[in-house]
Amino acid sequence: MTSVISLLTDYGLEDGYIAACHGVIVGISPESRIIDVCHLIPSGDVRRGAAILAQTIAYLPPGVHVAVVDPGGGSRRAVAVEAGDHMFLGPDNGLLSWAIHASGGARAAYELSNKELFLESVSPTFHGRDLFAPVAAHLAIGCPPSELGPEIPLERLVSLPAPTSTVQEGYVEGEVLSIDRHGNAQLSIGSGDLVTLDVSPGDTLVVWLGRRRISVPFRETFAAVPPGEVVAFTDSAGLVALAVNSGDASQRLGLPPGAHVRLSPSP
Repeated sequence: MTSVISLLTDYGLEDGYIAACHGVIVGISPESRIIDVCHLIPSGDVRRGAAILAQTIAYLPPGVHVAVVDPGGGSRRAVAVEAGDHMFLGPDNGLLSWAIHASGGARAAYELSNKELFLESVSPTFHGRDLFAPVAAHLAIGCPPSELGPEIPLERLVSLPAPTSTVQEGYVEGEVLSIDRHGNAQLSIGSGDLVTLDVSPGDTLVVWLGRRRISVPFRETFAAVPPGEVVAFTDSAGLVALAVNSGDASQRLGLPPGAHVRLSPSP
């Protein structure tokens, strides 16, 4: 197994939680290279964590990827899942599922139950430090996955419903997949869906938000409109996003994650 270990959590940066996880890893596997994907996932927001991990994994080297966003507070089982060149560690609450799919699908899964690989004392509220970090480090120094615990039938892994879009005659429907720290609303609608509707940068979209209807310019970047204006653009993940230049589209438009959105070309 490669020595690369990545970390994604909702622990924040105000406390010593991340440093503790780094310290545990380095104490077991001093040669490991640690990549911090994100630690500012909104507390308990499994969908946001799943989206960031899935959209980042293609740019990460083969390795062990630890993700901990766990509103259940440790009540679910801890798992390791092999997919492509990666090993994913995290709670079995769907957090890993989109990244696993993006990596070609699960090849094998294990329940983390071998306590010899954990820290001696495991806090029920800090599995990231006491369970996932040491297991990741042991994998990095060559521990075979078969020693992690019993194998889990792949169909028993928890999966989040996949984000979808539906193209109909003259419009496409989707949902708000996630909201980033700037308030940009990333949709489950891909740029290819707009191509199907013959929409390209420079055109105007009709955006339906429930019963509300607004006209929004479709541009290459959010900076292509004046400050304070709403704009649609294709983000770095190839998905359509709604933004406000120098503002917060989620607040302006009242768009929480999961909100239904319909787009159509302006007549």
